[in-house]
Amino acid sequence: MRPEQIVGPAVSLFRAVIGLLFLCHGLASLFGVLGGNRGTGEAIPLGQWPGWWAALIQGVCGGLVLLGLFTRPAAILASGSMAYAYFMVHQPDALLPLRNGGELAVLFCWSFLLIAVLGPGAWALDPLLRARRASRTPVPAQ
Repeated sequence: MRPEQIVGPAVSLFRAVIGLLFLCHGLASLFGVLGGNRGTGEAIPLGQWPGWWAALIQGVCGGLVLLGLFTRPAAILASGSMAYAYFMVHQPDALLPLRNGGELAVLFCWSFLLIAVLGPGAWALDPLLRARRASRTPVPAQ
């Protein structure tokens, strides 16, 4: 297999794993499953700022990125939410992520930015929908 043949599937697998992890964080905080918010077993109260809204972004964007559906916009929103989390929650405690507990926020932020740049990869719903729309586009008569 040539290197260019592995890039699409590798990007797809990276996207799916990052999306699944983000989705799990959102579900834990929204519904108190998978250990709940920060391992408490509890959900964040409905509408509470900013935690519930962050969890909603994690759930929705994580699911979309996992499926490869509206991948780039979802990844940009997810990346921005993690940048916000880092600078508003973690960075005031200390400058470096190893000192302020913000490693996960930084990793998610840069991972989603990479996904937004590279796109969904070969195994995603975005290319299928694009192909379906292209096949339905009427050809103008000449």
